[in-house]
Amino acid sequence: MTSPYETKQHQSAAGVVWHHTHCSAGDRARLKQQKPLCVWLTGLSASGKSTLANALEACLLEQGRHTYLLDGDNVRHGLNKDLGMSEADRAENIRRVGEVARLMTDAGLIVITAFISPFRADRDQARALFGAQQFIEVFIDTSLALCEERDPKGMYKKARAGQISGFTGIDSPYEPPQAPELHIDTSCKSVAQCTHEILAFLQPRILP
Repeated sequence: MTSPYETKQHQSAAGVVWHHTHCSAGDRARLKQQKPLCVWLTGLSASGKSTLANALEACLLEQGRHTYLLDGDNVRHGLNKDLGMSEADRAENIRRVGEVARLMTDAGLIVITAFISPFRADRDQARALFGAQQFIEVFIDTSLALCEERDPKGMYKKARAGQISGFTGIDSPYEPPQAPELHIDTSCKSVAQCTHEILAFLQPRILP
């Protein structure tokens, strides 16, 4: 069945062609003296994605890197404020974020995203937007029990009580990455240790 988003996209695509500009992605990357890429953090709610994304961006900025962090909650205040939490809306949420991240890497930035992005198909669709070695999938692997113990927003408690439905890990599945570039377990490492591990992996990949 064709979704409303696909129908609108098909209708609006008529007569639309890509406009090539004089300045290339390579020009913008050279100006920033770095290789742009997308660091895609995925994992359960309260797994530590936003905490690590913030720490990672701070470290990169200290090194003089040009970055931007796309956070799951933040984009729903503006870009995706029209989307709900249905499966179709969540897929559209990730599709839009992938497109924005692609445009930002085209601008020469190192983009960090922190989204549950529970479905492999959605993450694979995002990966397909990027060139070889430009998409770094980081699986923040934290047990459901530990995520529920943290539960800073009280969302797991509400889901367990039946106050909200379709919550990832409770009554909606999370499909873990099968071959992520990085596998981070926050249950046995500190924020600093996890950040250092991600940073060490990125360093040779962002050098011009």
